[in-house]
Amino acid sequence: MCAAARMHPNEPVVDAALVRRLIAAQFPQWERLPITPVGSAGTDNAMFRLGPELAVRLPRTAWAAGGVRREHQWLPRLAPRLPLPVPAPLALGRPAAGYAWEWSVLRWIDGANPAVGALAAPGALARDLAGFVSALRAADPTDAPAGHRSVPLASRDGATRAAIAQLAGSIDTAAATALWDKALRLPDYAGPPVWMHGDLTPGNLLLSRTGRIAGVIDFALMGVGDPTADLIAAWNLLPAATRPAFRAALRADDAMWARGRAWAFSIALVTIPYYRHTDQARTANARHVVREVLADRSV
Repeated sequence: MCAAARMHPNEPVVDAALVRRLIAAQFPQWERLPITPVGSAGTDNAMFRLGPELAVRLPRTAWAAGGVRREHQWLPRLAPRLPLPVPAPLALGRPAAGYAWEWSVLRWIDGANPAVGALAAPGALARDLAGFVSALRAADPTDAPAGHRSVPLASRDGATRAAIAQLAGSIDTAAATALWDKALRLPDYAGPPVWMHGDLTPGNLLLSRTGRIAGVIDFALMGVGDPTADLIAAWNLLPAATRPAFRAALRADDAMWARGRAWAFSIALVTIPYYRHTDQARTANARHVVREVLADRSV
């Protein structure tokens, strides 16, 4: 049976046979259900459909493993407060059968990842996404973990500059460096800690046939703190014409908007050299972000 394509060094083989062994040993009530690999599973987790209503999600690498328990603990508390469907964890799997990490069984959410540049309803999508982020920020942050991307931009300086150097000849490195230098002079977030998703990329959004959001997935980086990184969807997904409405709905001042743009830029720059030989779709989106950011004159 087909294994998930490997994205990371030393990534374990995760295929339907492994999933079948794990399910049979730990959740025999589902062992007769068919198991089908999901092609657009993501870079940090392999995904398999389990029958018509369930999904199995397995981390591909150690840095993604901690998100499994985080989702099981916090998504059931957040889901009733959110205006869009999110994953519903049903079972927490244990390491076994040569697989080293915890894994999840969740409810399947129907939908397709958005095709950037060919959105059916970009204005409505921007409004829906802003409403989701606003609702997430309004949720009670008491005792919640810190968001993985709730850190100052300066913490990404080394990785961002290294990526710019690696991309010499394929991007305008002088313009990229100037934009990044300017971003590092921005004030840090000074507001109260609030909830954030942390990874609002096209691969983590599901759309219905009408182009509206059918679900938001992959909350492995979720947590509280500085929510600026949730603005990245403005550049990795939304057309430029819809960004002002998205920004206004989230009340992002110039400094926050510029930090959000820098977050999108840094993530994209680091993505290109890391995934260019293993994930063409993700790399193409990252190159799109670089172009959009360098062309943006909104701040």
